[in-house]
Amino acid sequence: MRVSIFGLGYVGAVGAACLARDNHSVIGVDPNESKVRLINEGKSPIIEFDLERLISQAVKDRLITATSNAQEAVIDTDVSFVCVGTPSQTNGSLDLKYVSRVCVEIGKAIAKKNSYHVVVMRSTMLPGSMENVVIPTLESASGLKAGKDFGVCINPEFLRESTAIYDYFNPPKTVIGQFDERSGEVLTELYANIEAPFIRTDISTAEMVKYSDNTWHALKVSFANEIGNFCKAVGIDSHKVMDIFCQDMKLNLSSYYMKPGFAFGGSCLPKDLRAFVHKAKSMDLETPVLNSILTNNALQVHRGFDMVADKGNRKVSIFGFSFKAGTDDLRESPVVDLIEKLIGKGYELKIYDKNVNLARLTGANKDYILNVIPHISQLMVDTMEEAVTHGDTLVIGNSAEEFKSLLDNKSDDQVIVDLVRITDKQSIEGHYDGICW
Repeated sequence: MRVSIFGLGYVGAVGAACLARDNHSVIGVDPNESKVRLINEGKSPIIEFDLERLISQAVKDRLITATSNAQEAVIDTDVSFVCVGTPSQTNGSLDLKYVSRVCVEIGKAIAKKNSYHVVVMRSTMLPGSMENVVIPTLESASGLKAGKDFGVCINPEFLRESTAIYDYFNPPKTVIGQFDERSGEVLTELYANIEAPFIRTDISTAEMVKYSDNTWHALKVSFANEIGNFCKAVGIDSHKVMDIFCQDMKLNLSSYYMKPGFAFGGSCLPKDLRAFVHKAKSMDLETPVLNSILTNNALQVHRGFDMVADKGNRKVSIFGFSFKAGTDDLRESPVVDLIEKLIGKGYELKIYDKNVNLARLTGANKDYILNVIPHISQLMVDTMEEAVTHGDTLVIGNSAEEFKSLLDNKSDDQVIVDLVRITDKQSIEGHYDGICW
């Protein structure tokens, strides 16, 4: 395939060399004449392991050339990758001027073509950038329509400096955010030799994936460092601790706990986190990441309250208030906190939870239910039907299987607030509202 790559910095130079190694014909485009000259001489414009060898071989094989002429590069290729920088501005926002500038150049060039050209964004951009900047700029400059006259995709990269060549050919995943099916097919063909999970999705999701990855990586580094600082203060080898931590692929390094939803609760997480940060404070250790977790958890409870309040209904029914489905454990249940807030604001509540009902009669939590939260236990009903009949707003508090039926059994006048993602539906105003979806 014939490919042009705009921006011969880190991502662009690596992409050009790797595409050429797969026998694609590549034209690199950059306004910096020294980068253009280096590529044409078979040299790398950046320091990266094995990159110069690949570029040198590709130039010898006449698979890579470089130019500063954007129009010629687009005319002579089928696909254009945009790999220009998106630097931070002084207030932390992204500066997309280089992206916009290149999109104008590409747009003017594809206006002169009769064939279907695909524009692929590799630059890291926040969700909405494709829809609000890239596509309108390409359409305005070309006078053509995206998805009809030319194709658009976003293809986030997952390259680490010093191992970029290896990462290109062995990525954790290949993500294609496609504006149109035809463009997605072109990239599928382009990456046919790369063995990795291949994911085709919408452009906004693909934009967000890159930021989810990078913020998670930053959080992992900060978490490990705070654990390490604590370990040193108490005379423990932090690397031994984290080596054991990382062997847990079921909970620690897995998809478990990684689904957005309501706040955490239960007998372990809140208690142990409080004890840990208190001990750190007593040793004069700063643990800002760990300190913020309980604050964040409380904010999610408040978010749930705001969702209920925004519906404008005074009659509210709660379905499930143990801290997770399949248990009667109410210790530090965030749904109990939500119920307390609603009671305090004068809402008329009915509460249904099969497991808590049983515990109220015979379980180990009987004393807690009847003596610690008697004002809540008095609001409990014995059947789902009673709760459904009462509420204008129906709040799903845990993921018990029986609560899925609420989606079909509610009336058109009732609205569901879902704190656990009981369904794959997205929020629909006036009918269904998911806390994070």
